[in-house]
Amino acid sequence: MVAFVGRHRWFAAALGLGALLRVITMLGFGPAMWFNDSYDYISVALHPRPHPIRPDGYGFWLLLLKPLHSLALVVFTQHLMGLAGGLLIYALLTRRFGLPGWGATLAAVPVLFDAYQIQIEQMIMSDAMFTLLVVGVVTLVLWHRRMSWKVGAAVGGLLALTALTRSIGLPILALVVVYLLVKRTNWKPILAMVLACAIPVAGYMGWFKAVNGQFAMTSSDGVILYMRTASFSDCHEMGLDPRAELKLALLCIPKKPADRGPSAQAYLWWDNDNQIHVFGAGMKFDAEMNQNTGAFATRAILSQPGDYLAVVAKDFIRAFRWDREPFPDTKTFLQYEFGNNITTRLPQWTSFRGQTHTDAETYENGPAATVNTRPWADIMIVYQKIVRLPGLALGLLLLIGLYGVALRWRKLGGPVLLPWLASVGLILAPAATAEFDYRYLIPAAPLACLAAAITLRHGIRLTRKKDDDPQEITA
Repeated sequence: MVAFVGRHRWFAAALGLGALLRVITMLGFGPAMWFNDSYDYISVALHPRPHPIRPDGYGFWLLLLKPLHSLALVVFTQHLMGLAGGLLIYALLTRRFGLPGWGATLAAVPVLFDAYQIQIEQMIMSDAMFTLLVVGVVTLVLWHRRMSWKVGAAVGGLLALTALTRSIGLPILALVVVYLLVKRTNWKPILAMVLACAIPVAGYMGWFKAVNGQFAMTSSDGVILYMRTASFSDCHEMGLDPRAELKLALLCIPKKPADRGPSAQAYLWWDNDNQIHVFGAGMKFDAEMNQNTGAFATRAILSQPGDYLAVVAKDFIRAFRWDREPFPDTKTFLQYEFGNNITTRLPQWTSFRGQTHTDAETYENGPAATVNTRPWADIMIVYQKIVRLPGLALGLLLLIGLYGVALRWRKLGGPVLLPWLASVGLILAPAATAEFDYRYLIPAAPLACLAAAITLRHGIRLTRKKDDDPQEITA
């Protein structure tokens, strides 16, 4: 142990400090912090069912831990996930790409020290688990120069867990498959990976169909895409005929696009502006509504491609601001801040067979609202004002990674390509299909760090030696 710490003293020190910050967080904001989505995950753990809005992977994790009745234990496991993500980055960069310990430690800094990373680990949310799974997939793929079918199956299993945690995991499968094809990997590991991912995902979709009547992972993709188009959709531009297309015409938003608010979420979640609300309670995420809203959104995108690309570009660029503006609304924005008092009293919303506050208390078997305890809470509130990864820094990391892809254009980006594309995709996908939210940047950051670190190490080597990277994955 002493010898290990000596060889890796930079990372050991960073890991220890990262762990200390997480202990302070747990002391300051117990038993856990909450977000609007948290209560659905708790509800799934109490009443297992395929949730219509999001896959149940994280809900199953809560279900596994439920007998212990400890939200503090849940967030403790999530803090371990954050530290494990930093460890994977460090191990990959030192063992497979030859970075010195201090350089690999720098690449792991955002995962270990970013205040918003630590804060979201303290939340009852899927983001810490999803981030670790994505980093784990990329690490496993890049680690092996030649992938066997067993490694392919392991990658597929991780991808299945990723998809069951957040739906965007399936596009990541497609990205990995394309990457391996570019690398001319043998068909056996690719087939093993696809099958290992497809079998559990198909099983979940079969369960969803048995309960909800639709072979799918959710019944919300169309509704959420409708939200994406709500800020610009114009039924006159779309050429909707109210007599022939009544189901779509009923989804037209009365306000002119210029008079609509800055956030499209108002037209899905907030009933005062929500056109879907007029159809009645419980109709928002049923199969028919999902189909109709999806058709409406597709029509809006095809009829107004310029407007659609403009809102996507605006949200994508928003990710790279130096500051953090309150978006999509002040309440949502504040839930990512240590200093908020929003969940010191839990909301009393209706949930599946109960209410949100009683569900949380049932899971905890006691009070579940966040308790801010001084001085620990004060330490992290001040820390968050100082130590964070600005959007501008994330953009710079991606530019460095893009340089690495361009530098290896003959090999279509080499090992930089996978983490770089995955990072960009994790930022772009929400902008294209939903709306920007700060928590969507969390899993993109470690992948951007990986791409930049590999670029800086091997970009210099390639420039000087004009030689291939011996550590690069080859078929």
